[in-house]
Amino acid sequence: MRGMWAGLRRIAVVACVLMGSAAWSEPANAQPFPSRPITLVVPFAAGGPTDTLGRILSERIAAELRTTVVVENVAGASGSIAGARVARATPDGTTITIGHWGTHVLNGAVLKLPYDVVSDFEPVAMIAMGTQLIVGRKSLAANNLNELIAWLKANPGKATAGTSGAGTGAHVAAVFFKDKTGTDFQFVPYRGAGPAMIDLVAGQIDIMFDQAANSLAHAKSGAIKAFAVTSPTRLASAPDVPTVDEAGLPGLYISYWHGIWAPKNTPKDIVAKLNAAVVAALADASVKQRFAELGQEIPPPEQQTPAALAVFQKAETEKWWPIVKAADIKPE
Repeated sequence: MRGMWAGLRRIAVVACVLMGSAAWSEPANAQPFPSRPITLVVPFAAGGPTDTLGRILSERIAAELRTTVVVENVAGASGSIAGARVARATPDGTTITIGHWGTHVLNGAVLKLPYDVVSDFEPVAMIAMGTQLIVGRKSLAANNLNELIAWLKANPGKATAGTSGAGTGAHVAAVFFKDKTGTDFQFVPYRGAGPAMIDLVAGQIDIMFDQAANSLAHAKSGAIKAFAVTSPTRLASAPDVPTVDEAGLPGLYISYWHGIWAPKNTPKDIVAKLNAAVVAALADASVKQRFAELGQEIPPPEQQTPAALAVFQKAETEKWWPIVKAADIKPE
């Protein structure tokens, strides 16, 4: 992913210019932050990739801020129920959310939301850059990507693909896959990638276009089959899984990045303290190891600032919204 990070570094330079010289001083009459526990809202069910990353981070954030961080799973509607909950929360830093490419970019192009995925949140930090795996149930006849495509073409409309809902990363990736391969299959929406993976392992659905953080351990154990990784380079944590280029489907790149956001109008000094805690957590050796095991790359320090996340999210929105709308993806 070196090319990806080079692009992000250029974004960081722009972000620094946008930040200007705004002072982040704490008002004299304000209570020290945090004065009470922090709630980290996860927009999906427990056990999924976003939940896992959030729980890993929450332990270190709590230690850095010397407070309690409570993880609250608010699943449903492709993460938009949680988005609305955080957008309406008091902007005092005690309610924050973890989200990703799907919740903070794609949802805005697919769903009619009571909030704006960009302007109703304060970026805190980008925390990870991941990818997807194209995976299938263990009993599937196909053993590589070309065989999977052939099997899907031989069984049009019969195969099932699990998703976390309409317009999620899994759904968008599958739509692109359909378009590039001329295949057809049914979508089965779940309230998160965790429940979908349970059914894939059990053989209740056929395939998933899933975050590596969710599927990698199952692929390594042999519980599911991994056909390809949606990036130009192989994962260090899964060197045996070919890239889409190597597997015969060049250019199907999906970057599944994660970030932390607070409600709009959260004071800048509080955002700065939250950011400092997240940055410290990402520098922790145990966090680095656990993220790597999940197929996640931690961004370089210049990409961990609030401004860098703001600029990157805007760029992703400008890139993906036209694509999603052209595909006419509708809520399920």
